[in-house]
Amino acid sequence: MADSESKKKLPRKDLPPDARIETLAVREGLPPTQWNENSEALFLTSSFNHPDAATAAARFANEEEAFIYSRFTNPTTMMFERRLAALEGTEAAIATSSGMSAILLLIMGLLKSGDHVVCSRSVFGSTITLLQREFGKFGVESTFVSQTDPAEWRAAVKPNTKLFFAETPSNPLTEVCDVAALAEIAHAAGAHLAVDNCFCTPALQQPAKLGADFIVHSGTKYLDGQGRVMAGALCGPDAFINGPFMATMRGAGMCLSPFNAWVVLKGLETLSIRMAAQSANALKLAQWLEQQAAVDKVYYPGLPSHPQHELAMKQQNGCGGAVVSFTTKPVAGQGDVAARQRQAAFHVIDSTRLCSITSNLGDTKTLITHPSSTSHGRLSEEQRLAAGITQGMIRVAVGLEHIDDLTADLARGLDSLNV
Repeated sequence: MADSESKKKLPRKDLPPDARIETLAVREGLPPTQWNENSEALFLTSSFNHPDAATAAARFANEEEAFIYSRFTNPTTMMFERRLAALEGTEAAIATSSGMSAILLLIMGLLKSGDHVVCSRSVFGSTITLLQREFGKFGVESTFVSQTDPAEWRAAVKPNTKLFFAETPSNPLTEVCDVAALAEIAHAAGAHLAVDNCFCTPALQQPAKLGADFIVHSGTKYLDGQGRVMAGALCGPDAFINGPFMATMRGAGMCLSPFNAWVVLKGLETLSIRMAAQSANALKLAQWLEQQAAVDKVYYPGLPSHPQHELAMKQQNGCGGAVVSFTTKPVAGQGDVAARQRQAAFHVIDSTRLCSITSNLGDTKTLITHPSSTSHGRLSEEQRLAAGITQGMIRVAVGLEHIDDLTADLARGLDSLNV
């Protein structure tokens, strides 16, 4: 096999080495084809032709970098991968069919039976299920700890610990972990740190600059930004992305379709603008919610009342992000408090006219959901309460509507609650 110096490589775009994130978001990718198209081309093809059998053999032997088969190489998908890696500040990225498949690829490519994972107990419910139930069947052990207390992460380390996994801010409580502190603990233990950057995106936060080894994305959320397609990605060092992760992708096939890659690629072009505008809307909504009599508590890192506000401002480029969660007071009456909390939350959600009732996030439309019965519905009540998710919690992924229309939409239910 040819070494990395002599191996024939695919061309790169000639961009200034100090290009900023807004520039990279619209320019990074692949050079245009012989037709010099301005917008990136969409390559809808399963496979690619070779000039002769010897060249095909060299390409399959990885002696020459080329497009072979769209399960693991496609020009449109590569443009998305290169652009996202540039935004995250990592050497490489590999696209996957969804955010959960990116986590699946991370664990399959990195771990083996007998390995141990330390994970925040505040991560997305499906992530907990994947680690605890699915990979538990194959002998991968997981310990779940506080999102915000580095001492718990350190205490959970075992001789066989290979991976720390966190998402920050968390879903739906918006708890913020100290990425640099966790990276230091993980590396001292000989483990890697993976961070789900779905809520912030590289427009607000670049975990690799804080010491994280791998960055996980659900491209379905803010990277696309308009709720159109499913997508995911894993960013990190080239030795891992084009080493064990690419090998796993070739065998397991959790690849991203070229069409979905093209949609998310174009979404990246407006990422910074959307994140700034939606974060500004979210801050105004959070400040308004704190003034409402029927609201018990607001969870938003941009508020000074948030326990990790200072850390969030430091890690997240001074922005709180675009997701706001809050709990309602229970409806008046006797009996089960959790049931009355749920009744109040359902009343507020069902009273909206503008907000879309759906568990997705990252859309230009404002989305509202009840985490206990949707995104975290497969967890036990004990697991939900351990993560701080009560029946009265509502999550709002704030979009681009006028803020006065959003507050009026939520006021309809909050003002008519009998608490």
